[in-house]
Amino acid sequence: MVLEHLFPEKWLEKRNYYGFLLGAGYSIIGILLAGLLFPSDPALVAVAFTALLLLPELYKMFSIEERIEEKEKSFSFKELFKDNKDFIKVYLFVMLGIFVIYSIAAIVLPSFQVNQLFREQLEMRGASGGASGGAYFSSGLFLELLLNNWWVLFACFIVSLLTGDGAIFLLTWNASMWGTIFGVTARNAALHSQGNPFVYLVIVLLIVFPHAFLELLAYTLAAISGGVISKDVLLEKFESKRFNEVFQYNFWLFVIAVVVLIIGALVETWVLGNVTIYADIIQQSFLV
Repeated sequence: MVLEHLFPEKWLEKRNYYGFLLGAGYSIIGILLAGLLFPSDPALVAVAFTALLLLPELYKMFSIEERIEEKEKSFSFKELFKDNKDFIKVYLFVMLGIFVIYSIAAIVLPSFQVNQLFREQLEMRGASGGASGGAYFSSGLFLELLLNNWWVLFACFIVSLLTGDGAIFLLTWNASMWGTIFGVTARNAALHSQGNPFVYLVIVLLIVFPHAFLELLAYTLAAISGGVISKDVLLEKFESKRFNEVFQYNFWLFVIAVVVLIIGALVETWVLGNVTIYADIIQQSFLV
C-alpha cells in the first residue's frame, strides 16, 4: 500500500496526536470511496475502507510493541503503562478523528444523504432513548450495559488474537456509530428547538465523554492485548520464556481493560438515570 510508506515507522508513536489527522483523513477517504463505488449501501463499506487504510500503520506499531515488551526483564504495572501509553494514545486519537468526521457529517450533510451513507449506524440509534431521570442507580440497567459492552470488548480481543490487528474494524465501527448517532441527535434536537446543532453536540459530548472514553479505552486495551499476543505467537516458540513474558504483560492488560469497562458501565448507568438534560435532548431528537 502506497500510503503506509509516506511516514517513518515510529512517526505515529512519537507524535500521537497525528493519529487524529490519520483517523479523520482516512474516514473522509473511506466515506467518499464507499459513496462512489457502493452507493446503494455504503455504510459498512466506508468503515471497512477506513479500517483497511489504517491497518498498515497499526501493524507496524504492533510489531514495535511486541519488541519492547520482550525486552522487559520482569513484570510491573509501571512498565506495562510505560510500554503501552503511546500505543493507546494513537488508538484513541485515531478513533477521535473518525468520531469527529462522522459527527460533523451527520450534522452538515442533507438528511437524505445521512440516511443513505450511514444507514447501518442509524439503525443502532434509539438505544439511549430510554434514559430517564430520577433513579440514582439501576442494577438492571448496569448489568445490561455491562453485558453489551463486554461482548464488544471480548470480540475486540478475540478478533485481534486471531488476526493480529483486525479489531480496528470493530473500533472504527464503534467510533463511526457514536459519531453518527450523536451528530444526528444534536441536529434533530436543534431542529425541534430551533437551536444550533453544534451547541447541542457539545452539550451531548460533555455529558457522554466520561463513559464513552472509558468504553473506548477498554476496547482499545483489549485490542492491543490480543494483537500483541497474536504477533508473539508468530515470532516466538509457544511457552518459551519470551512468549510467557509477553503473554503475562498482555494478560494483565486485558484484566485492566475489563476493570475499565466495569467503571465505564457504572458511569453510564448513573448518567442515563440522573442527567435529565441528556434525556430531554434525546427525546427532542425523536420528535422531528
